[in-house]
Order: sequence, then structure tokens, then C-alpha cells
Amino acid sequence: MENRINYHKELEKEMRKWSEKGICPTLLLHSCCAPCSSYCLEYLNSACRITAFYYNPNITDWTEYEHRVSELKRLIDEMPMVNRASFLEGEYEPELFLEAAKGLEDEPERGKRCIKCYELRLRKTAEEAKRGGYDYFTTTLTISPLKDAQVLNNLGIHLGEEYGVKYLPSDFKKNGGYQRSIELSSKYGLYRQNYCGCEFSRR
Repeated sequence: MENRINYHKELEKEMRKWSEKGICPTLLLHSCCAPCSSYCLEYLNSACRITAFYYNPNITDWTEYEHRVSELKRLIDEMPMVNRASFLEGEYEPELFLEAAKGLEDEPERGKRCIKCYELRLRKTAEEAKRGGYDYFTTTLTISPLKDAQVLNNLGIHLGEEYGVKYLPSDFKKNGGYQRSIELSSKYGLYRQNYCGCEFSRR
């Protein structure tokens, strides 16, 4: 039987270290959308200095892509924070996602196509974290009940080792995180999409 790690406890452990050492590290937070980012920003902003990195080539519809960008920017502007988060937009590269998805178009959700997509986005985040000299990188994707935190964290840890940047473990859905994201989405009137972003999930 697979040994499943509680990555929320691993996150709490890391945050306690910051508190004990009196440090406020920099974090590049891969952000898939404003609703998923809402709780992550609320939970982390007093402990570290966050840059929300919007890199989502899986969103092949330009109007949808732009809508999610504007909502994330608005959330960052409106949400009160101890350490004000900044925003960084990656390149719009849907062709990279479509290339990665070739031959996997009919895979079920959470299947091989999704894992390729996670890796594409996390790899770019690790590259940007390395380039920008961030202390850590992580992703908001673990807040979704439809995403496997074990898979995402394993990918993040591997890429962190590859690029020489610390990956911050997480399972943001734990301890009511997902429910809190719904509450925050309502509070700020955020657009909540009903699919992850790619044309295959929209079907």
C-alpha cells in the first residue's frame, strides 16, 4: 500500500522553522486562478513574501486566460495582507501544452495528460524561482479536491532538486482550506470556472 505523506503537516513544520528563526523567506507561488490562490495567499502571507506566478499554458482559450489573469490581479490588490504579494505573469505558451498532450487527449481527468500538465507548469515555476533567486516555490494546485497532492508534491520535490531551489510542500485543501477558498471567492466576488482550463477538461 502506498505510503501517503501528510503534506499539510510538512508545510506547517517548515513554517514553524521560519518562525523560530525569525525569517520571512521569498516564495514563488504558481497560481492557477484567483479562487484557488485566495486561501493560499491568506494562509501564507504573514509568514513569507509571496510572488503569485501566473503560468498556465493549459488554458488554450485566450479570453478565458485573460479573465483569470485579471481576477488574480484584482484579488491581490483587494486582499489585506501583512506582506503585500506581488504578481508575475509568465509567457502565454498554449502550444507547449498541446504538444505535451499529444496522444493523451482522451485520457481521463487526473490521468497521464494531467500529470504532464502539472510537470509543465511546475517546471517553469522552478526555472523562474531559480532565475529570480527565490527561497522556495510551490503551487496552488494542491487546494483542489480533484488534484492528487501526492503526485504534485513528488513532482515539486523532484524539480526542486533538479533546479536547486527548495520546494515548499503543501496540501492546501486540508484543514478546511478548500472550503475557505469558496468563502473567499464569494467575499471578493471572484469568477469560479467550472473546468481546469484545458479544452479537454471543458468537454
